[in-house]
Amino acid sequence: MEIRHLRLIKAIVEEGSITKAIDKLHLTQSALSHQLKEAEYQLGTAIFLRTNKKLVLTQAGEKIYETAKEILEKLSQTETQIKQMVFGEYGEIRISTECFSSYHWLPSVLKQFHLLYPNVELKIVAEATHIPLQKLLENVIDIAIVSDQIKDTNIKYTELFQDEVVMVVSENHCWADKKYVVAEDFINEHLLIHSLPMETVTIHQFLLAPAKVTPKKITPMPLTEASLEMVKADMGVMSMAKWALLPHLKTSPVKAIKIGKNGLKRKHFIAVRENQQYPNYFHHFITFLQTEINLQWNIQ
Repeated sequence: MEIRHLRLIKAIVEEGSITKAIDKLHLTQSALSHQLKEAEYQLGTAIFLRTNKKLVLTQAGEKIYETAKEILEKLSQTETQIKQMVFGEYGEIRISTECFSSYHWLPSVLKQFHLLYPNVELKIVAEATHIPLQKLLENVIDIAIVSDQIKDTNIKYTELFQDEVVMVVSENHCWADKKYVVAEDFINEHLLIHSLPMETVTIHQFLLAPAKVTPKKITPMPLTEASLEMVKADMGVMSMAKWALLPHLKTSPVKAIKIGKNGLKRKHFIAVRENQQYPNYFHHFITFLQTEINLQWNIQ
């Protein structure tokens, strides 16, 4: 028997009808019938019983079907291994982050990795932004880049980089000449945040909540550009990663103010599922991401 005969038998059984098998194999009715007769002739016995316009496996047919599944699966694995040997590893990695600001640096890093692994497709899953750990556990994404960790034995965290969060104010703001701000400085301020809940906002987590300070007004604004326009108009203050703010400092009338005497530093992590077996290219990507960011991008 030939491989085409095994594929034919497997398709008829698993598709459940001749019509569906014809569509899957892209054969005509006559070609399918001819191949099936060839297979039965070579075996010297019937593979299917024809009852009520349906094909039912004979005892010999059941044996051939089980063998077909094993051989075709092994053949598929071998083809994959050979493609990896010839063309390099291939597959996909689905990624998301907890905030849109990370997408400023992520695409460039992904592009560099793609040059090394052209057969690995890297997908940014934007709809998982803000809830990447939830989507990680639901297997919607493969990697979550986060600064907020949750305790879950099903998630493994690897440190990616550390950056500094600063306050952004207009050049006319009363903080403009301050070396740094403390929690009490926020009491009469309008704080612009990216999104609720407050528990996920870095400035709240590490500065305001421990000091039990609540700003005079808090406004969620998902678009960074809109928040910056508010700040430039002296209509509020906002926190932002220093590396993400640097381009705006050159072109906008805003200033970066340190948070606390020693600055507010936060760590970012790569989160993956703890008990899942990942292909080699997946681990190569994580190592590449760490190296690219820490050595070449030098995010501080």
